[in-house]
Amino acid sequence: MKRIYLLLTVSFCVVLTTSGQTILEGKSHLFAQRFELAEQTFQQILKSNPADPEALYWGGQAVIERELDSAKRVAVARAWYDKALQAAANSPLVMVGAGHADLLENKKDEARQKFESALTMSRTRKGDNIDILNAVSRSNIETKAGDLNYVIAKMSAQIEKGDKNAEMYLLLGNAVRKARPGEGGGEAFQNYQEALRLSPGYSLANYRLARLFDSQKNWELVLQYLNECVQKDPRFTPAYYELFYYYFYRRDYVNAEKQLQLYIETKQPEKNIQDEFLYSQLCWARGDYACAISKAEQVIAATGTATRPRVYRLLADAFYQQGDTLAKQQQADAATQAFASAKKYSDQFFAHPGEGMDGEALYDFQLRADIIDKTGGTPAEIFQTYQQSTRVDTLVGLKIELLKKGADRFKAKGDSLSRIIEGDLRTLILTNKPNPSQRDLFDAGFAYYQGKSYPIADSLFGIYVEKYPEESFGYMMKFNIQRAIDDSMLLGSAVPWAEKYLVILEKDTVKNKKTIIGVGGYLAAYSANMLKDKEKALFYLRRMLALDPTNAAIQQNINVLEKAASTKPDNAPKSDPAPKSAAAPGRNPLNKTGLLANRADFVVVAP
Repeated sequence: MKRIYLLLTVSFCVVLTTSGQTILEGKSHLFAQRFELAEQTFQQILKSNPADPEALYWGGQAVIERELDSAKRVAVARAWYDKALQAAANSPLVMVGAGHADLLENKKDEARQKFESALTMSRTRKGDNIDILNAVSRSNIETKAGDLNYVIAKMSAQIEKGDKNAEMYLLLGNAVRKARPGEGGGEAFQNYQEALRLSPGYSLANYRLARLFDSQKNWELVLQYLNECVQKDPRFTPAYYELFYYYFYRRDYVNAEKQLQLYIETKQPEKNIQDEFLYSQLCWARGDYACAISKAEQVIAATGTATRPRVYRLLADAFYQQGDTLAKQQQADAATQAFASAKKYSDQFFAHPGEGMDGEALYDFQLRADIIDKTGGTPAEIFQTYQQSTRVDTLVGLKIELLKKGADRFKAKGDSLSRIIEGDLRTLILTNKPNPSQRDLFDAGFAYYQGKSYPIADSLFGIYVEKYPEESFGYMMKFNIQRAIDDSMLLGSAVPWAEKYLVILEKDTVKNKKTIIGVGGYLAAYSANMLKDKEKALFYLRRMLALDPTNAAIQQNINVLEKAASTKPDNAPKSDPAPKSAAAPGRNPLNKTGLLANRADFVVVAP
């Protein structure tokens, strides 16, 4: 807030300059996220002048930012600004602070009334008081209940006709970005650049530009603006934090550690146990799991029930990696203990998921599945872990990739139960993928087939045949499934699918020669053994012989059937009057050759 003093004595001017400079120091600490130092600075001013409106306003901002718990933040904001109003009830700036507390309590109407009153009280011929307007804007930008369009309109109008400064342009850029995520980047960039034009040494504008380009993954400009930020203000703490992660994610751990040290140094004398977590991340990335575990467990010892979930996440991974290393070194007992610790911390992470970096990510489910597998978990528990991963709010493609990894895990085990669980996971792919592919559908059905879950497999390949009627694979699998269900041929349920499959195969008799002979052999065996229809059996055998004229086995079966047909009495019945169940495979001469056995050789080929 601007102050106008007339006829000041020299000595009083000195006092105000000193006080004003201290306010700037407090704001510098605040914007550099040294919240404890900021609060101490403003409290020191208030000891000398309990009614100083700037110290009252900015001190409230500092205590709000210090408090990480959202519920406690509301309480401290209300307590601070209620007390501030008692000390400076007529201060427009303090009134804005009280409006900020209202917004934290979701009291939008009360907040708007205070904002408008503060702006009216401080308005001049040049328009709104710029410091009051900036405070109003900050309150709306930094609270969930804030009205971004309201402050954007206010600041835009002020820029058109009134006083303006670098902070206003920076706040306008922040408001535009938050109001129009993904779309307001260009306008925000222009406002940040204007802030730098008005105040070239404004390090906070460089920081905001770096964060803008971080969202756009323009890493070259991220690094440029972060470096410019710390060149202008070597104590700008959050820039070092971002630089730490910039190098960390590029696996430049030497530079990452340098930036981490600068981050911690610029916060002095403030200390935070979470800094140990940053070091634990660095140790983990370097593969020093003992160091990572030690530092992360120090964080838990210090924070207790307030431990953030990401600490449990790191410990779960570090212990799992440590266990994997020990297992490869054939230290079985130590590996078992490490995996058990990984399970303990994974359980704690999933018991207390957070938001943002602490929230559940797809990797957490993959890690948990690996840990459960190593600690004697059941296949059902592992499946449930993959199933739960579908609730994560992330790109569908990433979800599908994880589900495929889970399906491949069970496919590799090979037993029937594992193949059924593989089918369940591949079915999740079908239900979560917007446009499942032909291969997705085939793989799901085939997994159930391999697991001998024939009804589900049959249902899926029924859908496959309906969607892809010109493809052979659906008919192939329907034929195979029904052969498996009716392995004695009593039901004849595979026959219609064999006939349909044969029609598709005979479109390319050269390519499909071997398969045609296998399917034709099945139909010939069924006709001869079950229907006692030698002519129909001969029909299929002759089609087979036409494809493979030198096949002695096919010719032998034809000879046997032709001979049987020629020796049959004229008055003999054309079909066996005995019930089909009386027909035994060994009774028919066709089975002696092996070619026409009920389970004729058949090769399954994936699409």
